[in-house]
Amino acid sequence: MPIRKAVIPAAGLGTRFLPATKATPKEMLPVIDKPAIQYVVEEAAGAGLDDVLMITGRNKRPVEDHFDRAYELESALEAKGDQARLDSVRASAELAKVHYVRQGDPKGLGHAILCAAPHVGGEAFAVLLGDDLIDPRDPLLTRMIEVREQHGGSVVALIAVDPDQIHLYGCAAVTPVEGESDLLVISDLVEKPETAAAPSNLAVIGRYVLDPAVFDILRETPPGRGGEIQLTDALRVMAADPGIGGPVHGVLFTGRRYDTGDRSDYLRTIVKLACERDDLGPGFRDWLEGYVSKGFSD
Repeated sequence: MPIRKAVIPAAGLGTRFLPATKATPKEMLPVIDKPAIQYVVEEAAGAGLDDVLMITGRNKRPVEDHFDRAYELESALEAKGDQARLDSVRASAELAKVHYVRQGDPKGLGHAILCAAPHVGGEAFAVLLGDDLIDPRDPLLTRMIEVREQHGGSVVALIAVDPDQIHLYGCAAVTPVEGESDLLVISDLVEKPETAAAPSNLAVIGRYVLDPAVFDILRETPPGRGGEIQLTDALRVMAADPGIGGPVHGVLFTGRRYDTGDRSDYLRTIVKLACERDDLGPGFRDWLEGYVSKGFSD
């Protein structure tokens, strides 16, 4: 069955961005002129996933409003003849059919994904985490779906990181697949290991294509690191026994990825994307070059 559903966990509190996220969901923080969550939904839709389920929590109503029609705003823009802004406002409501379910208790990523079980049913599905934005010129999710269609099982996105950074990520033990430059078989996964104990320098980033067998495993997965139900622990069970939902493959991603998970990376993301925009880039790059040449002062 073709993969057509995407799950986007969006229930976090966004504590690293306080006080901005006291009343505004972290997912709605702007990356130039679109909220971060819209980039993620656009990626899912671009990969052919037109059925999107967001796992939300309290105070996430603005996320739902953003992907709904805004008739008063649309009418005002239409009356002004501002077609460009009207199109941009309507675009978010037309990307995909977006559904919502609340994660009542913050019990971790594994628990958030388990909340999607009634909606997903017995189908394979994609999971996209909002802290990672993938450049549409590097269609990672499309490649992962291809791997699932060819090999079955589940697929995890991996990047190579400096060994001293691996403790910030889930880490994979892998073996290469002959004839495939970017494809690996995952035999084990460790959540945020110490550098000396890490099986590789390959880190898990926020893109997954999961076999529905993961739901049964998550139901039996006890709380792990941080007292939360970890998706990594469920995938580790599946990697150890391919008879449970098929093998677990990793796709090694070397393309453009923008991390919005902390303040410094968020700022870097905005600068990089602004520099590449046709409408903003030329003037912004000129200003930035001048600002740097003057020693970061006016």
